[in-house]
Amino acid sequence: MNETRSALVVDDERDIRELLVLTLGRMGLRINTAANLAEARELLASNPYDLCITDMRLPDGNGIELVTEIAQHYPRTPVAMITAFGSMDLAVEALKAGAFDFVSKPVDIAVLRGLVKHALELNNTERPPVAAPAEQQGRLLGGSPAMDTLRSTLGKVARSQAPVYILGESGVGKELVARTIHEQGARAAGPFIPVNCGAIPSELMESEFFGHKKGSFTGAHADKPGLFQAAHGGTLFLDEVAELPLQMQVKLLRAIQEKSVRPVGASAEIAVDVRILSATHKDLSELVDEGRFRHDLYYRINVIELRVPPLRERHQDLPELAGAILARLARTHGCAVPLLAPSALDALTVYSFPGNVRELENILERALALAEGDTIGAADLRLPQPNGRSGGNAAAPPVEAVVDLPAGNAALPSYIEQMERTAIQRALEENRWNKTRTAAQLGITFRALRYKLKKLGME
Repeated sequence: MNETRSALVVDDERDIRELLVLTLGRMGLRINTAANLAEARELLASNPYDLCITDMRLPDGNGIELVTEIAQHYPRTPVAMITAFGSMDLAVEALKAGAFDFVSKPVDIAVLRGLVKHALELNNTERPPVAAPAEQQGRLLGGSPAMDTLRSTLGKVARSQAPVYILGESGVGKELVARTIHEQGARAAGPFIPVNCGAIPSELMESEFFGHKKGSFTGAHADKPGLFQAAHGGTLFLDEVAELPLQMQVKLLRAIQEKSVRPVGASAEIAVDVRILSATHKDLSELVDEGRFRHDLYYRINVIELRVPPLRERHQDLPELAGAILARLARTHGCAVPLLAPSALDALTVYSFPGNVRELENILERALALAEGDTIGAADLRLPQPNGRSGGNAAAPPVEAVVDLPAGNAALPSYIEQMERTAIQRALEENRWNKTRTAAQLGITFRALRYKLKKLGME
């Protein structure tokens, strides 16, 4: 690391100061130390620092005060908090005050090194920004006030290592927001591991999250790392976190608190350096009140709350969004980018989009396939109508009417597939693209719905 980098260590215990000076010095940092708040303030006023590590309890105050002051007056200096073992409430309080991360006593050197590495990356101005993957670009486009606010907040959130809870309706692009936080932060070079908590069978959850040792259960023919190990040094994105069963919530809470996991069948824990991002379309606070989601886990993952606005709150972004989506679809299908007729844009503008950006993508992909010529009109969109019909005008027939019963059984499989597609599409729209409720309405399991969506190319 660059030897000109500097750090301020604030702790009233000499042993802790010496440990941190030794560890950080070996990483090539220049170290100043302070035993109390007054000394720390004096050093901060006269020296720029690339990192500050402070204890929670100090002789003349507490570390939260220092965290708040640094966040206000020295925003380019990441500050991490040292907390007593098991004091997660204080750690969360520090994160809310502006600390970018925390480390518990007794200090784990490996965890400390990872923390320092990420802190220094936050101020590494030579690191080029990471662009979103081409297939993901477009959903965060738009100049509406809602999107300007979201992008501004993302920039601030990316500088922290605090857990982020992303809430928003189905289809708004919560995973894209999580990827953006990862790519704009100090962990951009590390892995981004998304996991749909509702798609993992409950009996396999512990093994999937924490890994397992060979022979730990029937079928465990070899050691297998879990999702936490796969995300080491990067970000673990827990999508649909509300779907976790209570038993798994307890184990997830412990992994977050202790920053370590124990694979199934293992005798020792493994330290993991992972930032947790989570999302759901459900109201977690309501689930907490109902006893279906643990209050302590909600408190841990909801250090920073980030709301992604639904599409109906940013209709002015539709022209730019639709243009970007059509351009991407045209590249995928190897055709010219179609023109969106004014009538089509008007129809989209007055539509409520219960399925949000994901629904807009599906509508435009269907229109691209149905449109004749290089212009998409309102009728090509086949938007759902209040009477349950789909189409650009009142005379458009129900979706079922365009599917003729096959004359011979040779066409039966494709006919059944088309009927399935129609039924699933309608159920998704009726349930505002909530897959859990859609599966329940269709009388199939969530996993069966995911399989059919993939099979029918509807994901």
